[in-house]
Formats: sequence, structure tokens, C-alpha cells
Amino acid sequence: MTLRRHLLALALLSSTAFGAHAQAVLKVATDATFPPMEFFENNQRTGFDTELVEAIGKQMGRKVEWVDIDFKGLIPALVSKRVDMAVSAIYITDERKKVVDFTVPYYAGGLVVMVKADNATIKSPADLAGKKVSVQVGTKSVGYLKEAHPKAQLVEVEKNQEMFNLVDVGRSDAAVTGKPAAYQYVRTRPGLKVLPEQLTTEEYGMAIRKDTPELTKAVNEALAMLKANGSYAAIVKKWFPATP
Repeated sequence: MTLRRHLLALALLSSTAFGAHAQAVLKVATDATFPPMEFFENNQRTGFDTELVEAIGKQMGRKVEWVDIDFKGLIPALVSKRVDMAVSAIYITDERKKVVDFTVPYYAGGLVVMVKADNATIKSPADLAGKKVSVQVGTKSVGYLKEAHPKAQLVEVEKNQEMFNLVDVGRSDAAVTGKPAAYQYVRTRPGLKVLPEQLTTEEYGMAIRKDTPELTKAVNEALAMLKANGSYAAIVKKWFPATP
């Protein structure tokens, strides 16, 4: 082999190795402030979405690299190709489907109303009229309330925890958020309750860039395998043992 051919072979080998390494990493954006879906506990990343994505990555043979971004920035991060996927209790909506693709739904949720346990003025969603309602910026709650309950006074905040805290301290009369997070919060905080009447029934999906349909297909296949071998059911049971 001539020196030129030898160098070319080494270059091709290096390029192939680099490509395989890059392909082995799955960059996933999330806003880890939404227990029990994704959050930090004792400085460790955990939650239903977190474990499920890690299991999907393992099934695909790809290492998951988490990228923490505020919820409102998740879809823009995908569109700008900063990440491969966004998973953060994201509802599948027609509006979002215009700019990103979604996997098959992986969990059913929906919007609910959380108030103080002794609140006697908000007994149903209709009672939100004229009340201060905290919501997280960029979530389905904002658009839904503006359309379905336009007389509610929205208090938009950046973080999920802040949204709940406003109800705790009495600066908001209610919070509207996803069902899993609301029930998780009232289980750990006495003096709060979730209204029995659910506002919506929604489905969570994993958002993926439109220019990588092969990734959407691969994630769907991995999720199907996890459901077939019982791994998905085990993760659901761990995080939602008794969700109403």
C-alpha cells in the first residue's frame, strides 16, 4: 500500500469512528422541574420521563445526553437543531405538529385544577372566572384557559414550582397544570387538593425534529419493545402506583 492510500484509509477509518460515536449519542432536551415526570432529587436526575428515555436509549444502543432548557425553549431548541429530541411532559398538539414530529403517545394525562383544600369558592372549572390562576409559560394551560376560561386572571410564571408556590402562599387562587404533576404535588404537600373534574384529556409525546424521520421510527420501535417486554409497565407502576 502506498503512503497516500495508507493515509486515506486512516482518514476514512477515523471518519467512520467519529460518525459512529456521534450517532451513539442522543441529545434530549428537558425542563427537569416537573415531578414526577422529570426533576432532580438529591442532585440526581430522575422521574418517569427520565427513566423511560434512558430505557429507550439503552434499547437503541445510544447514550442519552440531557440538555436542560426552560419549557418554552424546548421546541425552539429542536427547530434550531441544538438537540435531537425533547421529552418533558409535552402534550401532542396540532400547533406543535406543524414544526416538529411526535412519537406515538407514551402516556395519557390532561389538565386539572389545583387549589387549597379549604377553598370553598372554586368547586369546578367554571368557578375560575375572576380568579387568579397560576400557569407555566409556554404550556398548554395558557392557551387553553385563554380560550375556555377567558375571565380567569392568568399569572404566568417560568417554573412549575413557582406556579404551585403561588397557591401555597395565597397569591393565586388556583393552578392549572398536568394531572401527574398536580397529584404528585398534593401527595407531598398537605392542605391542597385537585378538583375531581378534569379540564382536558391529553396525550404526551416525545418531540423529534422533522428532518430525522428515521429517529422517530427508531424511538417508536424501541418504545414498542419496552412495552412488549414489560419494562414500560414497570416504569409506570413505579411512578404512578395509585394515580386517581
